Amino acid sequence: MTALILPPGAGADTAERSSPVPWHGMLWVTWRQQRATLVSVPVVLAAAAVLLVIAGVRVRADYGNLILRGDFNNGDWAFAQAMDFLMQVAPVLIGIFAGAPVLARELESGTFRYAWTQGLRRERWVIAKLALLGAFSAVLAGVFGEVFAWFFQPFISAGDTSVTNGLVFDTRPVVFGAWALAAFMIAACSGMLLRRTLPAMAVTLGVYLGLSLLTGSFLRGHYPVSGFWPAQSFECAWLVVLSAALIVVTARLARRRAA
Repeated sequence: MTALILPPGAGADTAERSSPVPWHGMLWVTWRQQRATLVSVPVVLAAAAVLLVIAGVRVRADYGNLILRGDFNNGDWAFAQAMDFLMQVAPVLIGIFAGAPVLARELESGTFRYAWTQGLRRERWVIAKLALLGAFSAVLAGVFGEVFAWFFQPFISAGDTSVTNGLVFDTRPVVFGAWALAAFMIAACSGMLLRRTLPAMAVTLGVYLGLSLLTGSFLRGHYPVSGFWPAQSFECAWLVVLSAALIVVTARLARRRAA
């Protein structure tokens, strides 16, 4: 049998013109490639959730003592503030460690060429991967945000803070999940743009912190809505739109930059 010899570059073009791989096939490949992330992120969040549940049981007992004696445990409040700080940085950590390598690592190692010569169009491949991993990160973050909201509620009830406080508003499940999604997409886009994991991590941190500061100091004061839930919904909506735009940009970069 005579082997078919193709000119340089024809293999990839032929593959892109061939029948597209079904979405479920691309999702399976994404799982195979990213299973370490898809397992490790839930494990870390589950461990943190268990810690919050254990601490939350104690906090609720102390809150009962507050109602009876007016003496809230200062150690509980210090722990709650520390956990709230960690909640502020959790989305960008998800982006840095889960989002930045997702495409940059393939570009660094050259393994993207294997994926894109198996009948996978570059844009479809990027969209499928980012849609799966981004949604996964957002849902996990939202669930964890619900656990944190349960843990933190006694401090709100005691009047130590309120849900309209920026540092608390950020941690509510709807917005927390949306920020995790945005951080992931910022990181993935940075990885495709820079083609290197470590620079993409650094850029993600800078962009996320800048966006977070801009939102807290300026944007929230100019929302065309009032009230806690309308503001949560509005912030979630524009973060989702931003994330979708970043997916489109990343997919276009994949076609132009990864040749």
